[in-house]
Amino acid sequence: MGQLNAGVVPVTPFQQNCTILFDMDDKHGVVVDPGGDIDKVLAVLKDNVISAGAIWITHGHIDHAGGAMELKEALGVEIIGPHEADKPLLDNLENQGRRYGIVGARNCVPDRFLTEGETVSFGGHMFEVLHCPGHAPGHVVYYNRAAKFAHVGDVLFRGSVGRTDLPGGDHAALIASIKDKLLPLGDDIGFICGHGPGGRFGEERRTNPFLV
Repeated sequence: MGQLNAGVVPVTPFQQNCTILFDMDDKHGVVVDPGGDIDKVLAVLKDNVISAGAIWITHGHIDHAGGAMELKEALGVEIIGPHEADKPLLDNLENQGRRYGIVGARNCVPDRFLTEGETVSFGGHMFEVLHCPGHAPGHVVYYNRAAKFAHVGDVLFRGSVGRTDLPGGDHAALIASIKDKLLPLGDDIGFICGHGPGGRFGEERRTNPFLV
């Protein structure tokens, strides 16, 4: 097993961080949150000789899941996640697309929903699943304890937190998810988020205005 690595492909007009997690040695990995622009995602996989064995979804918003079915068909792999509480959002992606002017979005049918405490993996890289509602009812975070790394989707951003004014949003639940589940993992945990640059939990604990 080689080092865990990550590459980010900005997709959709929302510039969402579609993330490719992969092993540096065997170049096998997964695609997290393919919201759209699937031709671009496939080109990055091909150019870097990375084979994706699954699609992982953090939550059911269009910029994170709108292209999942197209990528599933292109790669012949399963869609895993999020929590089943986001099924209504995943069933409504085509309507979301029309509302935001995003062409090609398709309703998403995961092969497997996830619950708190489960694990998912590729190669020897194991990720714990944390159910972190607030931004979306079924939002999950993927945490790799060995690498001290988490993919937090739209729960936490550098200097900010996920918006809670969308259907199913709950600000109190979001802050509880961050303070009760993410920050206790440790200040040295690095994270990739759904938009913009990532960071470390410690910096957010100390300086994020929504958390201090």
